[in-house]
Amino acid sequence: MYVINLGCQDYLNIWAQMKAFTNARDKNTEDELWIVEHSPVFTQGISSKAEHILSSSDIPIIQTDRGGQITYHGPGQVVIYCLIDLKRLGIGVKKMIEIIENSIIDLLKTYTIKAHLKSGAPGVYVEGAKIAALGLKVKQSRTYHGLSLNVDMDLSAFMQINPCGYQGLKVTQLCDLTDNSDTLTVVAEKLSQILINHVTRNRH
Repeated sequence: MYVINLGCQDYLNIWAQMKAFTNARDKNTEDELWIVEHSPVFTQGISSKAEHILSSSDIPIIQTDRGGQITYHGPGQVVIYCLIDLKRLGIGVKKMIEIIENSIIDLLKTYTIKAHLKSGAPGVYVEGAKIAALGLKVKQSRTYHGLSLNVDMDLSAFMQINPCGYQGLKVTQLCDLTDNSDTLTVVAEKLSQILINHVTRNRH
């Protein structure tokens, strides 16, 4: 699996590239993980409701084709897009979501942070506060979109929305939970490797 760090990227541009990659790939195309950081943007999943936008600002709101509700992306957040052929791996989308969540939990363990899941609420939490969100699109058994992990960012933008559709949901980030000062790139590379290990172990 290729891991490509694309640095800071415009959301719409990367979304278009993900769709193009997925449409063009065949059964021999290698899976890829794209590491990116986005300029401030709210993205709405296909089931997102307008009522979850609490106030407007100059941050754009983009309706996407991924699963899930509204979330925020911005500087200081690791985003990893998972361009993966599930059929070739022999796993379903529920298993892929489980792999992503468990990979984030395993990463946080390396920082001695105990994270957990919430029933019916995809993502990863620390003491009830959300630290990571995820949402996938599956087309012909191939995924795109992926996960976002809050590392060292301005969390105030989350106050403008009900994060992931949950009123009053608290959010947190890595830098507030550990004294470790790993850069965004280091965190992203660690998480990518854990993801690859999980995918490899679950291959059928």
